[in-house]
Amino acid sequence: MSEPLHDWVKYSPTLRKLERIEAFFSGHGFSPHRHDTYAIGITLAGVQSFRYRHAQRHSLPGNVLVLHPDELHDGEAGTDAGFRYQMLYVQPALIQQVLGGKALPFVEGGISADPRLYRATQMALSNLDASLEPLEEDDNIYDLARVLAEVAGQRTRRKAVDFIAAERAREFIHSALDRVVTLDELSEASGRDRWSLSRDFRALYGTSPYRYMTHRRLDLARALLLDGHSLAQAAISAGFFDQSHMTRLFQQAYGVSPGRWLKRLS
Repeated sequence: MSEPLHDWVKYSPTLRKLERIEAFFSGHGFSPHRHDTYAIGITLAGVQSFRYRHAQRHSLPGNVLVLHPDELHDGEAGTDAGFRYQMLYVQPALIQQVLGGKALPFVEGGISADPRLYRATQMALSNLDASLEPLEEDDNIYDLARVLAEVAGQRTRRKAVDFIAAERAREFIHSALDRVVTLDELSEASGRDRWSLSRDFRALYGTSPYRYMTHRRLDLARALLLDGHSLAQAAISAGFFDQSHMTRLFQQAYGVSPGRWLKRLS
């Protein structure tokens, strides 16, 4: 006879703007309740079943759940194997700051298979054991808000970009690779509001402010490693929290650890 499965919930450290969890439930998960936030998540394993807007829904691995604020829902396992999922909770006001007065996006049925939404949600939920940097968190909120609007069918009008402001922000990033940078600092340095700057930066440089900063830090770390610095020294000097933080982002960027990268050059 197999041992009973144990339910568990793991919370990501440091709550600022995004609350992030990973959980497993073997049967009944939670009774009907409401959040005043969006609940956006990914089913990782099993069948995640829930009642939402007067119908029973079933989410499979690879699906994204988007539960609209103040909508009643519950949760349970759809099979005896239980279900595992990751979820983030974000205040509608934060989404609204990006959208600037549009109606909150609504995803019909609470489940989406849209790959754009999956990528944005997966990025926001990656590495739950670590804290998000402030700029990284704002990047995730911007991406989620924009993709939610697209998936919900909202039209976006093309707007003129401010190259001078974006270039000021880019130069500021280069001057501050060794420390934590916030979107408020970039906004002040550029003279552009936070979310317009986020949009312009992506349009002009092909990536978000945080991802741009991460790659410039990795450029610096690689140069330091080639100069003979240790992995730990290079990580701290290039603005990462520690060696493991640098290693994780190095692997994401290049598909190989910094140690293996160095060995290949020798």
